[in-house]
Amino acid sequence: MKPGAEADFELAMRALVDFALAFPGNHGVDVLRPQPGGSREYTVVHHFSDWRARKAFKDAPEYRVWMVRLRELTEQDPYIEERDGLGGWFTPPESPRPAPPARIKMALVTLIGAYPLTAALPRLGAWLLPTWPPLLLNVLVTAMIVAGLTWVVMPVLTRVFARWLFPPRPA
Repeated sequence: MKPGAEADFELAMRALVDFALAFPGNHGVDVLRPQPGGSREYTVVHHFSDWRARKAFKDAPEYRVWMVRLRELTEQDPYIEERDGLGGWFTPPESPRPAPPARIKMALVTLIGAYPLTAALPRLGAWLLPTWPPLLLNVLVTAMIVAGLTWVVMPVLTRVFARWLFPPRPA
């Protein structure tokens, strides 16, 4: 949270928890507050009856309003990790979230993923749809490139290059 926003953050967090506890499918909320003198990060564990209840909660307009309100009181966007079943309980608390990769590494992996798509898809689109207006064809091809990068190429490349992008931290 932002320095000096502690009291406002606590009030907002309590109100969010009250809202969450009243939401259908909620099975409880645990809030782990930061230790004095240490990190200012809160950990919130929210339990739901099933994934549909969790999705309904996160899709609720009130949830989005709360996230905006809490974001105004924090220094950065919240780190949200969703886990099903017992897996979340067996994550060691000392396991820090990975630091974002260096920008040069992200740029190189993105180039590796984007180049083949930008080289092949415009030609393929022009070959398959030769009568389409160029502007419309460009919109379609660009949408295909973005979708391919988002849902196929970058998830695969992130797994392939995970050790390089997120090297293990020294113990």
